[in-house]
This record gives sequence, C-alpha cells and structure tokens, in this order.
Amino acid sequence: MADVTPLVEARLRVAFGEPDARAAITFLGVERIEVLRYSDGDLRRYVTLGMSAQPMADPLATMADAVRGPRAELLVTVRAGRGGAGPDTDKILRPLAVLAASPQVEGVVVAPGNSLEVGEPLWPGAPFSAVLVAEGGGLVEDLALAEVLGEPMDPVRFLPLLPMTPNEAAWKRVHGAAALQERWLKLGTDLRDPARGSVRLDDLGG
Repeated sequence: MADVTPLVEARLRVAFGEPDARAAITFLGVERIEVLRYSDGDLRRYVTLGMSAQPMADPLATMADAVRGPRAELLVTVRAGRGGAGPDTDKILRPLAVLAASPQVEGVVVAPGNSLEVGEPLWPGAPFSAVLVAEGGGLVEDLALAEVLGEPMDPVRFLPLLPMTPNEAAWKRVHGAAALQERWLKLGTDLRDPARGSVRLDDLGG
C-alpha cells in the first residue's frame, strides 16, 4: 500500500515552508505520529503528520477498509508571546498527538463540528482542555490521493482545531458548533490568543 505521509509533508511544505521543530510520539499499537511546528511572524502552527496514514473507520463497521475512508491531519494556530514571554505552547505536542492517534486507538472519526476532549490543559496554564474541529481547506488545500496515487482513496483534509474553554465546550454541547462559531465571529474573538477568556455566552440580544 502506498505511503501517503511523504505526500502530506510535501503539501505542508508548499503551504508553510520547512518546519522549525518537530517531535515524534509513539503509542502502543499505533503508527508513529509526528507534530511539526511552523513559525510565521508571531504565529505558531502545530500540525500532525501520520494521522492520515490510515483511513478513519466507522466504529460501528464490522470490518475496517484499509483503503477507503476519511483521512485527516490536525492543525492548531496560536500567537507566540513577545520575546518568548508567553505560555509554553510547545507543550501542546503530546495532547495534539493523542488526538491524532484517537482514530486508531478509540475508533473515533474526526470531522468538522466535533468536540475533542483532551482531559488536561493543552499546555501548562492553558484555559483550554477541549477543541472544536473546524472545516478544512482554508490554510492547507485538501490532498487528493486518488489523483496522485490512482487508488480509490479519500483525500487528506487538514482540519483546524479551535481551542475551547470548559464553558464554551459545555455551551457547544447544548447549542451546537455553528452557534458557537457564530458567537465567536459576532464578538470578534481572537481564537489564536493562547490566554483568551471564555466568550460571552449569555443572551446578546438584538
């Protein structure tokens, strides 16, 4: 079977250039997951590499398809503190790798609109322990594997993860992903701010 990981890394290189740091994390019984860091001015982008090596399988399916099925990599963007004075967001590497391994470990199919719970702060002192999966295609174009490899494979999607505070995660469970994203947009929330507080969740009126 074709190895899609080099193709994914090449697509990331086109989008972001060369990573300035990378770490590999292994889990028992799971293919190796890497997390690449790209710096762009005051922004830090953390992207998984290896999650898309296998298609995600429907947990209710009786047999997993080794070729067909959705494939994805995960991406988080945060602002870095000036002069390195901000939070140590590099510690997101392990939680991000855990989320990337969840399809193989737990049979999770990661898709836009999902909430993913980390169970701990994304980095030390972070006000976020969950993320909302957003639509891909904005920062990194989907990678059409069928066109490149000539096999009936789903494209690799690069899905942004938007950090949520516990209050936002609870509100999203009741009102849905679209409502939370609309509220963020209406209030001009800087979703890249690693120290932001919870968005206002009471009735905005008008």
